[in-house]
Amino acid sequence: MSTSIRRFPAEWEKQEGILLCFPHSGKDWPGKYDAIKWDFVEFIKKVSLFEQVFLIVADTRQRESVQEMLTAAHIDLKKISFITHRTNRSWMRDSGPIIVQNGSKREALNFNFNGWAKYKNFQLDKHIPAKLAEFLKVPLTQVVYKGKPVILEGGAIDVNGKGTLLTSEECLMHPTIQVRNPGFTKADYEAVFMEYLGITNVIWLGDGIEGDDTHGHIDDLCRFVNEDTIITVVESDPKSNNYDSLQDNLKRLENAKLENGKKPNIVTLPMPQKLEFENLSLPASYANFLILNNCVLVPTFNDPNDRHALNIIADCFPDREVIPINAIDLIWGFGTLHCLSQQIPG
Repeated sequence: MSTSIRRFPAEWEKQEGILLCFPHSGKDWPGKYDAIKWDFVEFIKKVSLFEQVFLIVADTRQRESVQEMLTAAHIDLKKISFITHRTNRSWMRDSGPIIVQNGSKREALNFNFNGWAKYKNFQLDKHIPAKLAEFLKVPLTQVVYKGKPVILEGGAIDVNGKGTLLTSEECLMHPTIQVRNPGFTKADYEAVFMEYLGITNVIWLGDGIEGDDTHGHIDDLCRFVNEDTIITVVESDPKSNNYDSLQDNLKRLENAKLENGKKPNIVTLPMPQKLEFENLSLPASYANFLILNNCVLVPTFNDPNDRHALNIIADCFPDREVIPINAIDLIWGFGTLHCLSQQIPG
């Protein structure tokens, strides 16, 4: 295999904009769709203050309705680039392309989204990478390994831009639940990460948090905040179903090494109190923050730990504004800010 000239930039590197998709049905948020639309407007407003928003809308009628809402919220429409494409869902982190540097140019990677190997209705979402690549005028590459398409969601990985990637065994290695790539070994994944993302070093965590519909996405667990520092969620209540798995992940990180052989700095982040709605445990996590140019947006949950989490994240990003966004409705769809967005590197 040839040495990759591709590199997946870290999220804190310069961005051209953020890809979002305005929900056109309330299926992911049953009973909360009206609230969700205004939550989205607020999310778009915050992003638009710092960079361009590439906003997918279903059709002309939705575009007009969204423009009215954005105007009512005093959002500068010049900061919004509309892309018309009907989707199944709005989780751009997973169905959108991953955009990498390939030499001096950008390249969009299509990781063959398949509804998290769980849902059958993803046929519209499959075309998002091609649609965005065409809009940005960048080449699109389908990710394959040994002649077969590789399935990977953006929420399953996090990188430091220097060669190290974080992921979880629950998401990528579970033998029976939501199996993305049957028969894949860690070595297979690591070969794909090297070829397409320029990764030379992978840190494998264990299990994800309870209630995670994606079955172990890393962006609810731990994130790079700079090239040698990782922030990771820990649970203080030993009775919590998350306690043991998050302690195990912490130990793994404490024993991990970066691409340069050094140990990463580890910062711990609390979990919000258990959040339940109807009979479901919701995967609320402060680790689902989104890094923008000069800013970090952090999901909050009307919880005593909100302030504590914001202070810890602010300490990790001394040169960026840290802005809370209430995610109490968004999390009813099993994800928040990071899950809904995908950064477009500059």
